[in-house]
Amino acid sequence: QVQLVESGGGLVQPGGSLRLACAASGIIFRILNMAWYRQAPGKQRELVAVITSGGSTTYTESVKGRFTVSRVNAKNTVYLQMNSLKPEDTAVYYCNAARADTGATYWGQGTQVTVSS
Repeated sequence: QVQLVESGGGLVQPGGSLRLACAASGIIFRILNMAWYRQAPGKQRELVAVITSGGSTTYTESVKGRFTVSRVNAKNTVYLQMNSLKPEDTAVYYCNAARADTGATYWGQGTQVTVSS
């Protein structure tokens, strides 16, 4: 059974930093394309960052230069380093995994990030 478990969310002041982690189990991690999504209250879930099985990364425009997605295959973990956080980054952040071979997708339970003074 595939499981994705996020951690690292919390309350941070504007301009601060947080690092989210998503640990995968029950699947061969290195074949997964990994992504971070977020959903703010009253808004649709949006894609934040992607890191492919080969290590290529893409970001939504609003986080470019502030967020960095990375992965450590040996730890079955993907990270999202978030710097210079803004109140508009407040959302529940979700980890997503997609198999590069079949396209099957999996979701974590989400972790709350709140940016407020």
